Amino acid sequence: MQITYIQLFLKFLRFGFLAWGGPFAQIAMIRQELVEEEKWITSERFNRVLAVYQALPGPEATELCVYFGLLARGRIGAFIAGFSFILPGLLMMFALSWFYVTYGITSQLFQSIFLGMQPAVAALIIRAVHRIGSHALHKNKWLWAIAILAFIAQLLEINFLITLLISGFIFTFATRGNTRFALTLILVSVFISIYFLFSISPANSLNSLAPTIYSSTRLTLFISGLRAGLLTFGGAYTAIPFIQRDAVEIGAWMTNAQFLDGLALSGLLPAPLIIFSTFVGYIGGGAIGAILMTIGVFAPAFSFTMIGHETLEKLVESKSAHAFLDGITAGVVGLISATAIYILIETINSIPALIIFSFALIVLFASKSKWAVAWVVLGAGLFGLIFL
Repeated sequence: MQITYIQLFLKFLRFGFLAWGGPFAQIAMIRQELVEEEKWITSERFNRVLAVYQALPGPEATELCVYFGLLARGRIGAFIAGFSFILPGLLMMFALSWFYVTYGITSQLFQSIFLGMQPAVAALIIRAVHRIGSHALHKNKWLWAIAILAFIAQLLEINFLITLLISGFIFTFATRGNTRFALTLILVSVFISIYFLFSISPANSLNSLAPTIYSSTRLTLFISGLRAGLLTFGGAYTAIPFIQRDAVEIGAWMTNAQFLDGLALSGLLPAPLIIFSTFVGYIGGGAIGAILMTIGVFAPAFSFTMIGHETLEKLVESKSAHAFLDGITAGVVGLISATAIYILIETINSIPALIIFSFALIVLFASKSKWAVAWVVLGAGLFGLIFL
């Protein structure tokens, strides 16, 4: 195909400005124009490519843009396409983060708006858990067991890397027919959970969100973003427990309420939801912190394709690799479910908050509109402005 760098930039920049409605709407838009209308690749090949990115961490719509940019103009084209797709949302979130820090924290008006938005964000997370879980668990008893174990492990503050590695190996052994090894790993996980249950002190219990304070250095922000970017199996919502843990529970550079405010703002923008990491980085380290955390979050999405999509496609086609990734995804479902519980406990603390949460949850489950998230967040903010 013949397309200049400028044309490539403008095409995917337009996609970025139209990226409302979350990953499903974004992927459908890309497919409609580049596959069905302009015939960049066949529909069958698109499905295979999408399957690869659904198995790997990272926002799928962004990874698809990088892939199409690679097809058009090589690695430079890949960077241009991916960057231009996230640019509108990035600039908007950057501006909103500045406005929030400059005016929103001290203004009673904006505090009321964000107080209304927070229960709606809790509803968004519950809806995401349901959507990701129904897709990732496949009514498979092993995957359900893994998700439940990961949920318990998160409640007990077991290191999530240990949880995810064990999750991957359990399902790998189970799919190979080595149920004895899989059950052994489950028993080991149970014993680890029991140990943590009786060894943590009340002061360190996860029932308290009081964090251990350390400074949010620029390196910390970049690493936090990179770790989240490498662990977003199943969609951008799965980055929530990792970034929330770093920013609220451990790093303490923002409160849980501020974290929810960032999620609410991201729901209003034409961008991958994971753009809320820009807000988190801005709170932790200003403009430089926002840039570094955003680079960390999106680096895997760019790197996987630019390093070698064909190699990754062969890897994901491996049954063992696919099983390992499926196990990790089930583990992530458990982690985000536990995080949702914390957020619910902290957010649903009044009758108005319960009303907002309930109404938002009903709308999100009932509506199929790509504007549902934005309208729910805006409506909740308006309710907060009037009644809170």
